[in-house]
Amino acid sequence: MAKTAVAGNHGEDIRSDCLVELKINAAGGLKIELDSKVSRLYGKQMRSLISEIFSYFGIGHAEITIHDSGSLDFVLAARTEAAIKQLVDTDKEFLLPILPGITVIADRDHFRFTRLYLPGNTPKFMLNAGVHYPDAVILDLEDSVAPSKKYESRFLVRNALRQVNFMGAERMVRINQLPAGLEDLEYIIPHHVHIILMPKIENATHIKQVESKIVSLKEKYNTDNQIFLMPIIESALGIENAFEIASASPDIVAMAIGLEDYTADIGVKRTQDAQESLYARMRIVNACKAAAIQPIDSVYSDISDLEGLKETAIRSKALGFEGMGCIHPSQIRIIRECFRPDICEIEQAIKVVLAFENAEAKGLGVVSLGSKMVDKPVVKRAMATVALAEKLNILAKDWRKEYG
Repeated sequence: MAKTAVAGNHGEDIRSDCLVELKINAAGGLKIELDSKVSRLYGKQMRSLISEIFSYFGIGHAEITIHDSGSLDFVLAARTEAAIKQLVDTDKEFLLPILPGITVIADRDHFRFTRLYLPGNTPKFMLNAGVHYPDAVILDLEDSVAPSKKYESRFLVRNALRQVNFMGAERMVRINQLPAGLEDLEYIIPHHVHIILMPKIENATHIKQVESKIVSLKEKYNTDNQIFLMPIIESALGIENAFEIASASPDIVAMAIGLEDYTADIGVKRTQDAQESLYARMRIVNACKAAAIQPIDSVYSDISDLEGLKETAIRSKALGFEGMGCIHPSQIRIIRECFRPDICEIEQAIKVVLAFENAEAKGLGVVSLGSKMVDKPVVKRAMATVALAEKLNILAKDWRKEYG
């Protein structure tokens, strides 16, 4: 009796997805049954894509039933391939072309005020994520994906990296906790991902394992695209090893803290004022600053409490964090406004930079602003603020004409 494979999702609340049911036979050719409200418009195109996929994998006899809820090609292809590979042992991959505008070069100094989490097995959230203009999107293979769906979500995330335009947002993928996360990398490294998020990291060995796997995959697929790393610290042991982790690889550009798992690990409840995690968050900030990478705060889990989100973001920036995770698009604007430099910060930074340049031009070893001496760390921070303001277009490139 032929086995049946199922991949995808279908139901009243499911949009932009499909459910593929597959049975491979010994004879009878390909039989495609398509249940879709848009079959009159796109049925021919969908059947053509399915036939192409089965031809690619050398399957000539099968029964395929597709319950469609408005899936695009990258979704239909991912679901079909996931079903096939449940029944056929093959290393071949059916790769859709990379769409124009997808191959963006990774930027070490990209500002990461907002990172929007997108469940890796739910395509409807991926399609319009870019219109909210997060600084980064996170295609998540870990906590937001049910254990039974983790295998097929890899195909969907891979195809999204090749086919979804996130409108300039940095493309991140959160892999699963090691060692399962090492297998996730097989599906995403060659496909223009910018940053790999590594959850529940507790020591530098974890970083080295991921780093080594990425190197071997880049050699395997003959790709030289830059891929950066962002560990997520979620345990007491990880906090104690924060600097060891932050400095474990030159490819690490940021490090985040996950407070839901951290507070569970130390046996306390996460609260609004976050006093229970103050030590851990300050350890993260200090380790990141010492390693010259960006410290990123945890997500704010109550999407209905925007005022609480604002208070949290303000406190987070005051501690030295340079961004937060977002679990809903409504959080993006508030977090960005809280983390970006305001006009008072910018004007003070300009005064410091101009004072430094004036002292340097005169050959002075000491920088003063009014009656106060300005030390080198203050100058460095002021320069970073001005550079960020320029990058965000808050400050014109020729600002010296106005302030000089």
